[in-house]
Amino acid sequence: MGVFVFLPLVLPLTAWPVARLAEHHLHPRTATWLLAGVSGVLAVCSTVCLALLMVVGTAQLPGNPLPDGWSDPEVREAVPYDEVAGKVAIPALFAVLASCVRAGWRHRRVRRRAGRALAGLPATSVVVLPDETPYAYALPGRKGRVIVTTAMLATLTGSERRALFAHERAHLDPRHHRFLLLVQLAARANPFLRPLRTAVMYTTERWADEEAAARIGSRRVVARAVGKAALISRGAPSVTLAGFATAGPVPRRVAALLGPAPAASVWPSLFTSAGLAAWGAAAGTTVSALSSANSAVTLFLILKAATPL
Repeated sequence: MGVFVFLPLVLPLTAWPVARLAEHHLHPRTATWLLAGVSGVLAVCSTVCLALLMVVGTAQLPGNPLPDGWSDPEVREAVPYDEVAGKVAIPALFAVLASCVRAGWRHRRVRRRAGRALAGLPATSVVVLPDETPYAYALPGRKGRVIVTTAMLATLTGSERRALFAHERAHLDPRHHRFLLLVQLAARANPFLRPLRTAVMYTTERWADEEAAARIGSRRVVARAVGKAALISRGAPSVTLAGFATAGPVPRRVAALLGPAPAASVWPSLFTSAGLAAWGAAAGTTVSALSSANSAVTLFLILKAATPL
């Protein structure tokens, strides 16, 4: 395997430029798909390589249930610095798995709690809660529902309310919660993917902003609604659920809405900074996938040869 087993652990760094540039130079829909896809592949590859290192490290531990041949020098020579890397990979992989399970469980718990809280209400697409805390978010499900409080609606005009509902429906229809959950799990699997998670949290909101502006026919109304809501909103109950407006990149969202609509190009030109960054991320993702596949096949063949018949 050699150094190829370590490459997927650091290749997420190749996606940092596109995580920054995609927010400004790509259509939000394109940026979301690109960043989420790159995050998912890079996270899987790094986790696979951690698992391969853990196998080598576990085979060195006394009393382990693995075949004795798996601790032979021929196997250990396949991994550089096998004594350190193999043993460090054991707690690292367990930490990754525990963190991902916790994030997935929290996402499911929030959705189930919200579902139980709304169980006695009419099955309408929009649920208005009599609450003095202003917030609005999209609750995914088989029929998806927009949750908004009376306090939030009281601060918006009629056209701004239409913008809010259009924004939240734009989160539900393309299932933005899946993108958010994917990048959340990817960032838990490899901390180098955190900039991509932050970028996707922004691009999904921009995607919904553009869809809302197209539906109601006014970018300025959506910008005004986002700005008003950001001043008072509590936000969504989970980072994997899409809310209407929270503190953070709201000024950039408002500025983008006050400007022209982004071009709906599928892939940026190579002769632009965004294009170079996108192709760099694609190359890093490809190398990561090939490295993890090469390492997995190589270790399988070595362990097969070392396993006594």
